[in-house]
Amino acid sequence: MYERTYTQRRSLAQRRANVRHASACRPLLDTDKLKHVGHFPSLLVACATFFLIIAGALVTSHDAGLATSDWPLSNGQFFPRMVGNLFWEHGHRMIATTVGLLTIVLTIYLLRKEKRRWVRRLAVFALFAVIAQGLLGGLTVKLMLPLAVSAAHATLAQLFFCTVVNLAVVTSPSWERRVATIDEQGIVPARYLCLAAVATVFLQLIIGATLRHSVTWDKFLPPDLLLAHIAGAVAVTLMLAITALTILRRHPNQIFLTRPAAIALALLGIQLLLGLAAYVTRQASPNDPQPLNPMVAITVAHVACGALIFATTIILTLRSFKCLRSTGEFEFAGGFRVKS
Repeated sequence: MYERTYTQRRSLAQRRANVRHASACRPLLDTDKLKHVGHFPSLLVACATFFLIIAGALVTSHDAGLATSDWPLSNGQFFPRMVGNLFWEHGHRMIATTVGLLTIVLTIYLLRKEKRRWVRRLAVFALFAVIAQGLLGGLTVKLMLPLAVSAAHATLAQLFFCTVVNLAVVTSPSWERRVATIDEQGIVPARYLCLAAVATVFLQLIIGATLRHSVTWDKFLPPDLLLAHIAGAVAVTLMLAITALTILRRHPNQIFLTRPAAIALALLGIQLLLGLAAYVTRQASPNDPQPLNPMVAITVAHVACGALIFATTIILTLRSFKCLRSTGEFEFAGGFRVKS
């Protein structure tokens, strides 16, 4: 009798799963948009952080990190004359201050309005990360741009960007209205491929930050770091291409997954071209009288595109964990799951 009841329950759960699978990962409700009021401020901070990454890249490409020797003031002033390299360095500080203030407001807002504890903790982590980022920025000036501190400053910027992108995704109106109704396919789950892609991209960003801060524009790039960066580019290309193509092949009708996968592939192609152009212009810069606009524009675009790839891969990973589930996992009416 027990076996028959269990079989009936499992059969019912399978039928319910098939019904959900027919509308795989579509919104369940469309009446709770007001519950996700944290999405816009999170998105605002994410966009401001991306702009800050571009500003930081401009400082590095112009070799403007020591345009002023004091911190947090610039030449003893809150608003000095924005001339020469001071325009880039102090402009970067002003944008960073704005991002910091926005993060404080966002954290307070989410602590008061957000019901999910883990989201509130993520917001607190973002606050601590932006504070640490500001302190690292001050250390780069006070210690005269040491490689370890400068690379850590650039790396933490990407980690903070990752955090606020996470907040923007999980507070979006579509996040809570979707459930894991799509069965994983193949031997290697797509969710784990996405995680591996995120880790590979992040490691490549660390290598790239170290390479950029290793020497100034008037010196040639160190061969060992350059080769490591090229090897990292190969690894990212293979890992991200495999991940995105796997998503596109296994779930071609799920735009919630295929859209970030396709965008990641497009950005990857652009990034490879930018990387080649950045190498050519950067290797020619030691013969130039100053950092020229082509080299500055291409290297900054290379950094910005890398940040966009990182953000897109994070979005793809979060969505895959939201929508995909292990094969043979069934959910009963009581809310618990079993695996066949």
